[in-house]
Amino acid sequence: MIAHNVPDGLLEVGRFGRPHGVKGQIYIKLSTDRSERVQVGARLWAGEWFEVVARTSMANTGVDRWVVGLAGFDDRNHIETLVNRVVWAEPIEDPDAVWVHQVIGATVIDTQGTDRGICIAVLKNPANDLLELESGALVPVLFVENVTARDDGSFIVKINPPDGLFEVFEDAK
Repeated sequence: MIAHNVPDGLLEVGRFGRPHGVKGQIYIKLSTDRSERVQVGARLWAGEWFEVVARTSMANTGVDRWVVGLAGFDDRNHIETLVNRVVWAEPIEDPDAVWVHQVIGATVIDTQGTDRGICIAVLKNPANDLLELESGALVPVLFVENVTARDDGSFIVKINPPDGLFEVFEDAK
């Protein structure tokens, strides 16, 4: 799926897999931990809008894998047209959540006020996801204290890192 065709403001939330059964259901692997993305009534965009009308957890194959039924699909041949499509959705309003799209591009400062640079990516990691800074430094998200919006719409990530976390990157300068 070409990203420039995606309506403005949508977030990538997963990818459709192979069909499941013969009644028009399909696997979806979420790239988010928000299972409400596949709750009955949820709207998903994958080249056009779809509504989830049924869901089944595939927890035995991973907490991020589901089988969903979509409105208007009632046979395997029809649902096969969606295989491997990237799935997008509207942002979820949750004032307590910090979203990846807010962190990427944000200025990262520590509790002492030291500017540690710009976050260029959030890397998935089994222990803790990692903020990748433009310097190459990796900061476990467990050290993030808060994310604050600026008046211009950008964000500041405040971290409380342990002593020595940045030494290897400072020595390389």
